Amino acid sequence: MPQMTRLELFPGVFLTAVHTRKFKSSQLGVALLTPLDRDSASLNALLPHVLFRGSERYPDMRAITRALDDLYGGNVAALVSKKGEVHCIGFQASFLDDAYALGGEQILRPAAEILGELLLHPATENGVFREEYVRSERANLIDSIRARINDKQSYSMFRLGQEMCRDEAFGTGRAGDEASARAITAQSLWAHYRRLLARARIELYYAGSALPETAAEAMRAAFADLPASRDRVMPATRVIAAAPAEARVVRESMNVTQGKLALGFRTGGVTLGSEGYPAMALFNAVFGGTSMSKLFMNVREKLSLCYYASSVLEKQKGIMFVSSGIEFDKYEQAKCEILAQLDACRRGDVTPQELEGARRIVVTSMRTVADSQSKLAEYWLGRIVAGLTQTPEEVEREIERVTLDETVRAARAVALDTVYFLTGEGAAQ
Repeated sequence: MPQMTRLELFPGVFLTAVHTRKFKSSQLGVALLTPLDRDSASLNALLPHVLFRGSERYPDMRAITRALDDLYGGNVAALVSKKGEVHCIGFQASFLDDAYALGGEQILRPAAEILGELLLHPATENGVFREEYVRSERANLIDSIRARINDKQSYSMFRLGQEMCRDEAFGTGRAGDEASARAITAQSLWAHYRRLLARARIELYYAGSALPETAAEAMRAAFADLPASRDRVMPATRVIAAAPAEARVVRESMNVTQGKLALGFRTGGVTLGSEGYPAMALFNAVFGGTSMSKLFMNVREKLSLCYYASSVLEKQKGIMFVSSGIEFDKYEQAKCEILAQLDACRRGDVTPQELEGARRIVVTSMRTVADSQSKLAEYWLGRIVAGLTQTPEEVEREIERVTLDETVRAARAVALDTVYFLTGEGAAQ
């Protein structure tokens, strides 16, 4: 089994080193963690893409590609994600593991050096980022923000989160908004970059065959030029336990052929770091998180009220979202039946087959984490943001111990907050 070690390399700069010989590639990463904020979200989202355009040593993409090719075709990609109300930006990289390099060649150290170079020594002109790089990547960012609307399922979930958390940082998309993106200049991005380097909590990541001390030595050397700071604290997520007495309903009309019904629930303050989270995770699986769930088997299969219906936990924030695709005139029926399935979970109307089937799916999903470098990296970033060090195996054991009564209590803690319905233009309201 992979073994995780946490080390503080500099004040507020930590390394999560996962020792594993399972893969022929090693995974490296650097993430700057900062509060998610409407005013800075687009700046954050743009930054790693501009940094990846060139550095002092590798001034353009061609030079970066040559450097990666020299390391057996390594790969580096920009990282932009949100964990609750924490914005995570930086780079993720994959390189041949040292154990498989020809003639004992060392890959880890030069690979780490590339990440450090990209983050700490960007290509500049007139003391700021190159205007050409900022202009090009800004256009790409604006295009990606506009493209949200193209996938109506994910768009409806985005709009639900935006409306449900309109007074909370979580309502901000990870890429920000078009107006903010359009206003970014080379000067404003450079000033933001310097602030982040000085203040952001920094999480480094390594997974591969090297010992933790070896990985720490390589990362410490690669990021030695980070500004010294004792202000790098982990950003916090605001968790609202109670839903309003009456759920808010938001309707939006577009030229669509299928309605999108999305429901947002508060989990009563239960998040990834809560004692009750394993029960909440199992409840979600029973309710709508799997292909054996009540939503799938009843609302979709038995009653044919939805083309799809599922639920997902925003585990850092203490929110559960339900997503479904429906005929426009099935709005009331589908909504009532989704809530009826929730009520069934609250009553304990869950068969042993439903409970154990959901448990097996959740446990299996945790076991697959160790089978993928990218899943391991995502898993540990989420845990670290939540202040946790549980291994996937420990999470499995917690899920195995959850009882039906605990699942019922989790269901009873959930309360409807907001309903979002995307309907067709001219459809009956």
